[in-house]
Amino acid sequence: MATVAATCVTWVGSLSVNVLLCLKLGTGLLGALTMLVTSSIPAGTALPVAMDSTLDARKAKPGQKIEGRLMQDIPLSAGEKIKAGAHVIGHVLELSKPAGAGSRMVLKFDQLITGGKTIPLTMSVRAIASSQSVYQAQIPIDAESNYETQNQWVMRLVGGDIENRGRGLVASNYAVVGRWDGVPWGKLTSSDSGDCTASDGNDIEQALWVFSTSACGLYGLEDMRLVHDGRTAPLGQIVLESSKDVHIGGGSGWFLLVTGTPSAVQ
Repeated sequence: MATVAATCVTWVGSLSVNVLLCLKLGTGLLGALTMLVTSSIPAGTALPVAMDSTLDARKAKPGQKIEGRLMQDIPLSAGEKIKAGAHVIGHVLELSKPAGAGSRMVLKFDQLITGGKTIPLTMSVRAIASSQSVYQAQIPIDAESNYETQNQWVMRLVGGDIENRGRGLVASNYAVVGRWDGVPWGKLTSSDSGDCTASDGNDIEQALWVFSTSACGLYGLEDMRLVHDGRTAPLGQIVLESSKDVHIGGGSGWFLLVTGTPSAVQ
């Protein structure tokens, strides 16, 4: 990019057609850089996100922007990473009332903004936790926690796994399934309830934040159903239904999975 910029400066005093060429070259390189970053985010990569937006079927409109923040660094190939705090962007696609009563909301997450770059992605969802469930997952369950540092706490993650910070591990009821080194990591495992499988994560060690390796479906969201998670057609479309009004407050946790790039899944 620096070479192209220098060449452009040299050409500015020349013909205007060269200026246009410079602009095209710069745009092409930026596009190539974005594609490089996109291609380094493999399908099956988990993105644990805290939602800043509130989803409310009584107020939402099709096209409404929704936004959340990545809560843990995501390591990529060649030592790169997506840093915690990156923005995940989506939109409400449809709102309707199913036969009888209640509401139905269709939404889609399709962009990741990191380092000033907007990366198009197609994402499904593995689990959604209410803000209360997120809060509970960050409260120690061991009776001795008042006398311990945070690095010694024992936590119950959304979905039931235990994060034992003092021992540096994450464990299910059956086995050790991950590790803790300041933040929790683990490969996805199959869920006892729901249709989530270990293969969802393509055997990649994932950033978990407050989620269990087997987290699947909805947590703390009464009267609501996850009708479609976006893993199958229509890819990326997440469908929620409620016997009342679909409502998920800000601060909820979303365990998203990268399905691919839009061009790769069309």
